[in-house]
Amino acid sequence: MATEPTPTGAEHPLPTEDLTRLRLAVARLHRQMVQASTRLDLTFAQLSALARIEAHAPVRLVDLAAREGVAPPSMNRTLAPLHADGLITKETDPRDRRSARITLTEHGRVTIAQIRAQRSQLLADRLVRLSPGQTDILLAALPVLELLAEEPEPPQEQEQEQEQEPVGATEDDGS
Repeated sequence: MATEPTPTGAEHPLPTEDLTRLRLAVARLHRQMVQASTRLDLTFAQLSALARIEAHAPVRLVDLAAREGVAPPSMNRTLAPLHADGLITKETDPRDRRSARITLTEHGRVTIAQIRAQRSQLLADRLVRLSPGQTDILLAALPVLELLAEEPEPPQEQEQEQEQEPVGATEDDGS
């Protein structure tokens, strides 16, 4: 079985040919879903930011940037067109007036819902081509695909959780 080292130097368990097939299938399907969306004027970074805002709103810019793995100035540039198009709102954070809390507007919620519906329709149209057995195999693979798609939590959040733990608290303190 021919395998290639990963960037960390560890070998992955798939033969190179199978890894290539998986990568290409995922990339092609993603590209087709993106093309199925009518809001092609939104970049991948903007769509990703909208989805994160929806999931974590209200969210501060610095926290959103950490979740997206970018610097706050980059996130600010990503959000500027979304704010100008009325997809998001920025309100001053009452706890820290130097910071803003970001939320989706109704227009932003509708936009994301439309994009998801269009992409889901593309998948639904493709699924009708599968046999019942192929559909069962795909459904059985969903947990594995979801595991592959998971992203680790940003390190900053883990550090903040540790900082908030009461002094002297241990895992065995029964609280």
